[in-house]
Amino acid sequence: MNRIAGMPYCIGSAALAALLTLAACGPASRPSEALSSGDAWREFQGTWTAAGSRHTIRLGADRQASIANLNGSLLLAGPSRPGVGFRAEVVVLNDSAAGMVGRSVWTDERGDQVFSELRGEGTATGNRIVGTIVGGTGRYSGATGTYEFSWRFVLETEDGTVQGQSVGLKGRVRGGSPSAAAAGGSKP
Repeated sequence: MNRIAGMPYCIGSAALAALLTLAACGPASRPSEALSSGDAWREFQGTWTAAGSRHTIRLGADRQASIANLNGSLLLAGPSRPGVGFRAEVVVLNDSAAGMVGRSVWTDERGDQVFSELRGEGTATGNRIVGTIVGGTGRYSGATGTYEFSWRFVLETEDGTVQGQSVGLKGRVRGGSPSAAAAGGSKP
């Protein structure tokens, strides 16, 4: 008799079929809504994971500077989140004594983008990062907001390849262009 993970094949197949059926019968994802142009804040939490490269130079014995270019995904949760998932790109300049600055672009499934500026401690004693949303394209045109998180690298190689993830990402966003919402949020 064939076995999968210690179970008879027919029982394993039945369990797999039941899981797939349950997943298919789950709640449908709601379509992305246009951001309103009013004062309503849309709060979110999420996880940002990314990989890329980092080039580091030493500035004496106790200081270093680096520039990183990372690409990955941003998955958001919460009933009023502005979207479910984004492709996220970021460029960061970090100084272990002075902190970090960076710029980020989040792109949703329709190609609409959110732009943000990043500032952080990024020092040897802390790495709290604050993002300021400064607009975007399509349904995010004119959006404003803030978010914050800490970052941890889970892989760092000698050649500068890095992978990391956010810890405690949360924020809020509001606004957007009423004309983008009326047009269905598509990019120009």
